[in-house]
Amino acid sequence: MKYRKLGKTGFEISTLSLGTWQVGGKWGSEFDHKNADRILNQAIDKGINFIDTADVYGDGESEKAVGRLVKSRSERIYVATKCGRKINPHINESYTTASLRKFVEDSLKNMKLDTLDLVQLHCPPFQVYYRPEIFELFDRLKEEGKVLNLGVSVERVEEAIKAIEFENVSTVQIIFNMFRQRPAERFFRQACKNDVGIIVRVPLASGLLTGTYKKDTKFEDADHRNFNRDGKFFDKGETFSGIDYETGLKAVGKLKKVFPGYKNLAPLALKWILMQKEVSSVIPGASRPEQLISNLSADDIPDLTEYEMYEVDEIYREFIKSSVHQLW
Repeated sequence: MKYRKLGKTGFEISTLSLGTWQVGGKWGSEFDHKNADRILNQAIDKGINFIDTADVYGDGESEKAVGRLVKSRSERIYVATKCGRKINPHINESYTTASLRKFVEDSLKNMKLDTLDLVQLHCPPFQVYYRPEIFELFDRLKEEGKVLNLGVSVERVEEAIKAIEFENVSTVQIIFNMFRQRPAERFFRQACKNDVGIIVRVPLASGLLTGTYKKDTKFEDADHRNFNRDGKFFDKGETFSGIDYETGLKAVGKLKKVFPGYKNLAPLALKWILMQKEVSSVIPGASRPEQLISNLSADDIPDLTEYEMYEVDEIYREFIKSSVHQLW
């Protein structure tokens, strides 16, 4: 396992880490704590030391599983959670320092921890980034010993650039993958300049970049890949990175020709992300232990060649860029 510094937190974290949106089972299914325990412990056994969760994942059950893991292991495990998505309606006016404080304290209770290594605002409305009192709250929480670092999870590059104007923002979590390349244009350089750690989520475009999906692949009713393709329930960019599913399949078909020796493209897609030196860590999810092992095999793949990187960019320009690039 390789490790990189997570911006101004100073944490040395695994470049391949673990996101826990679906760690207890499939998206939308009942949370399975036994399955979560298997995946989480296997992650630590393999050298992962950074776990990303959120209070809304499994309605708090994911946080409970992560807290149980930390309590049961001797290794230093860095825990990141998120707050804010429980706000309903999820609008700027509903964001208050009192509500966010309660969310942080609830997360501490869920995980049975005294301090959170990293708390991230969970894709807040854009107006929130113009409210210093929201960000100042986390300075007080740090003084109280409840939080070590503040980060933000964003939908759009513009939000990321605005967020890092606040000096106490240590990390930004953002969607970046072969089919979502805009963050590398400007934001990565700006984050590096400000010593802000970059955590990459949705690295496989909701599984599309595994290369294992087909036109007739069925997703369960409670799976966002079934019900949120048009952004009906939350930001469209979270589902297949905002890409039209059939267009994405065509692009993946081209990728398979560039990398003919791989049945599963997931490790290559993760390696492509880590070719960007500004990235601190990538956090693919896993609903089964074998998915975790597959993702970790990215560490064993040689760096992509200049030709391979060029071909990925060409596929992005041909199939993807015109429909998603300026949206996120």
